[in-house]
Amino acid sequence: MSATSTRPSHRATHRAVARGGAGGAAGGHRTGPAAATSQALTMAYRGLLRIRHDPQRLFDVVALPVVATVMFANVFGGAVAGGIDEYLPRLVPGVLVQIAVTASVVTGVQLRDDRDRGVFDRFRSLPIARTAPLAGSLLADVVRYVVAVGITVLVGAAMGYRPQSWAGLALGGLLVVVCAFALSWVFAFLGMVMRSASAVQGASMLVLMPLSFMSNALVPVETMPGWMRAIAEVNPITHMVSAVRALAAGDPAAGPVGWSLLGAGVVLAVMAPLTVRAYVRTE
Repeated sequence: MSATSTRPSHRATHRAVARGGAGGAAGGHRTGPAAATSQALTMAYRGLLRIRHDPQRLFDVVALPVVATVMFANVFGGAVAGGIDEYLPRLVPGVLVQIAVTASVVTGVQLRDDRDRGVFDRFRSLPIARTAPLAGSLLADVVRYVVAVGITVLVGAAMGYRPQSWAGLALGGLLVVVCAFALSWVFAFLGMVMRSASAVQGASMLVLMPLSFMSNALVPVETMPGWMRAIAEVNPITHMVSAVRALAAGDPAAGPVGWSLLGAGVVLAVMAPLTVRAYVRTE
C-alpha cells in the first residue's frame, strides 16, 4: 500500500486506539489478543478507505482478468481444446487462480514501499499492537483478490462460460481468496527482508512465474516434458486450479480441495510468524 493517507483513515485509526489500545504501552507492544484483533481490523478498514479514495489501486485486478482471459482464450483455445467455447471451462478457473495469486504479489511490494516512506513509523507512537498495521494491510488486500475473482468470472461469462454449478464456482472463488491471502504472507515476508520495492517485485516474479506457468492452469500437464510434468503435478497452483474446476463442474474432488486448504494452512502457519518477526526486527 502506498504512503498516501486520508483523513477518514486517521480518524478510524484513532477510534480503534480509543476502543482497544488503552491497555497498551506507547508503540503498542503489549496488547491483548482481542484488542490486537480489533486494531488489525481497524487498520484493514483504513486500507479500504484508501482504496475508496484512490480506486486506481484496483486497476490491475480489474484490467488483468480482462486481458488474460481474452488473450489466452484466443491464443490457446484452438490448440488445446479445439475452440474457445470448449476451452473456457479449463481456462476460466486457471486464470482465476493466476490473477488472484498475482494480485498477492502487490502486497509485498506495497509493504516495502510503505516502510521506505515511513508509513509504519507513524503508528509506533500509538498504543496499538505492533503487528496491527501489518495484519491490517494484508487483510485489506483481500478485497483485491475478491475483485480479481469476480472480474474473471464476469469476463468468462461474457465470453460464454457457463459452469455446471455456480454455487460450486463461488466456493472455488472463496478457496482461491483464502489461498491468495496465505500466499500474500510469503510476499509480505519478502517485503520485510528485501531493501527496495523493485527488489521485492523482481524476487516475487521469480517465484510466481514458474508456479503460474508450470501448472495445469493453461494447458494439460500431460503435454509437458517429463521433468516439467513432475514439477507441475506437485505445484500448489495445479491443485488450486484442479479444485476450482472440480467445484465448478459440480463434482468437488476432495483431493485437490484438501491439498489446497492444507497448503494454505501450512504456508500461513510458517510464513505469518516469520513475517511478523521480520517486521518487528526492522522497527
